[in-house]
Amino acid sequence: MSGSDRSAKPSPPLVMASIGALGVVFGDIGTSPLYTLKTVLDMTGTGDPSAITGVLSLIVWTLIIVTSVKYAGFAMRINNDGEGGILALMALLGIKRQARPLIVAVGLFGAALIYGDGAITPAISVLSALEGLNIVAPSLHAYVLPLTVAILLGLFLIQPFGTARIGRAFGPIMSLWFLAMALMGIWGIAQHPAVLWALSPLNGLSYLLHHGSIGFLVLGGVFLCVTGAEALYADMGHFGAGPIKLSWSFIVFPSLVLNYAGQSAIVLAGAPTDGNIFYRLCPSGLTLPLILLSTVATIIASQSIVTGAFSMTRQAIALGWMPRLKVMQTSAEGYGQIYVGAVNWLLMIVTIGLALTFKKSDNLAAAYGIAVSATMLMTTALLFMAMREIWRWSLLVSVVVAGLFLVVDMAFFISNLSKLLDGGYVPLILAAIVYAVMYIWHRGVLAMTASMEENPISVGDFIASLPQRQIARVPGTAVFLTRSTANTPLLIQWYVKHSNSLHHKVLTITLRTESVPWVAEADRVVFSEEAPGFWRAVTRYGFMERPDIPALVRQIAALDCPVDLESVNYFIGTQKIVRREDGHGLPYWQQASFAALMRNSAHMTEFFRIPAGELLDLGHEVAV
Repeated sequence: MSGSDRSAKPSPPLVMASIGALGVVFGDIGTSPLYTLKTVLDMTGTGDPSAITGVLSLIVWTLIIVTSVKYAGFAMRINNDGEGGILALMALLGIKRQARPLIVAVGLFGAALIYGDGAITPAISVLSALEGLNIVAPSLHAYVLPLTVAILLGLFLIQPFGTARIGRAFGPIMSLWFLAMALMGIWGIAQHPAVLWALSPLNGLSYLLHHGSIGFLVLGGVFLCVTGAEALYADMGHFGAGPIKLSWSFIVFPSLVLNYAGQSAIVLAGAPTDGNIFYRLCPSGLTLPLILLSTVATIIASQSIVTGAFSMTRQAIALGWMPRLKVMQTSAEGYGQIYVGAVNWLLMIVTIGLALTFKKSDNLAAAYGIAVSATMLMTTALLFMAMREIWRWSLLVSVVVAGLFLVVDMAFFISNLSKLLDGGYVPLILAAIVYAVMYIWHRGVLAMTASMEENPISVGDFIASLPQRQIARVPGTAVFLTRSTANTPLLIQWYVKHSNSLHHKVLTITLRTESVPWVAEADRVVFSEEAPGFWRAVTRYGFMERPDIPALVRQIAALDCPVDLESVNYFIGTQKIVRREDGHGLPYWQQASFAALMRNSAHMTEFFRIPAGELLDLGHEVAV
């Protein structure tokens, strides 16, 4: 979809888009009441009323500062042609600043960290929902883990079929979920109305000041209430800032506050804290239906995480930071309806493995949060750059505003570090692996491009040499996909060397991915004739677009480039990566890793939609 096509598409009504956002954007943060307060109270180690009110105050004000102020109030005001998220922000800042290596490092590691915690979210969410069975019938305890694994397995198995139809029901179901949470919260508050005094920030500050190291470490548990807040920014391109802010302000935030207050109220009124406090808010006769609703809500939250991982992977591929993976469009209803098999199966293995290893949501909570808090810290760093470079704020104002967010994010991050040995290393290891793949791939592509551009031959000299070398010119048009934007691409030189022929008309196409999501068709192509019968086209695509090469050639033909559409042959190069013999190449471990990634990346025909019958693949070695 081009920029012009996209802008012409009518936007859904604000209310309908807001309901849709409930199912996609707020699944993760909306299911956090299932485990957050229970986890935090276990960390306090006391049923002291001041601890309960202090914890509630910290939760509420964390929701306000991190989600309402930082993300809804500031981050969502910065968008890359309507797209949000840390990768989109990184790409936008890459245009505005020269210090690109720093921006890239921060943005990429932040994105990698999202994969790390994204694997934990489905496991902890589904486990916490099904643990309500322990309240209905303690004898069902043995079935919680098998049911969790079965649901997670089913979740990942349905991904290849697409989720467009199921997605239509997400919004209404989550609307029911938030309504149920709000009503239960009101019922709980009625048991102990004095709990509302805990909403004052003074209670939270008092708890932090008077409980020493325990008070600080509790922040790691409090942070669980905002896992998923990144989704407000990351999913902005799907719904727009308006519907997401509307849903958050008038449905999600009030429901969360009421439910957390209700849970705290029944604990203050004497309810036991063993088991799941969330389900103790529910009348006993409705516990089983609530467990069913909770399970569906956590499945929706998990689906949102998986879909987000697919979208972020596609962005990373388009920006040149990940190997080509097969991306399958599962529905014509929306660009976001995609499936990436490699990501799906890896996430499935890791998520189910985490559920089987940790067994309980309480145990998983120890591993949860450290990667998200680090991602939020990096988002704050990029926001500071955006305040200076995009909004042109003064250094003082930028430091004050970003500094407030930095203090909050740093406090949560340091507190979460206490979980490192209790499972917090899991998402960090996953993130490190993803970051290493992105780093090695990008380094390898740069080295490969540099190697292929050594010893250049101008197009004029190359074409002039063909008669002397007795190279036959054959009818038709040859389209070469190449990285080269100057001189004669090596792909053409290799073809001529081995076939002793060249078509009468030659068109080279170089694809460039811009740091914007969409490029208008009017700005798509720049082409020129560099020698008789030899044209070069440089094309621009946004990082949310997927090139269609045959359609692109038809567009170029319409721009007075006399290619013969009836006899087009496409040529691509499949590179076999080998080590340089002069010792000036990549370190061996990087070269070997890049070669492995190249061998296992998707074929270019799958990415560029080139018909197999019209394609000639030229294999050759490239030393890096």
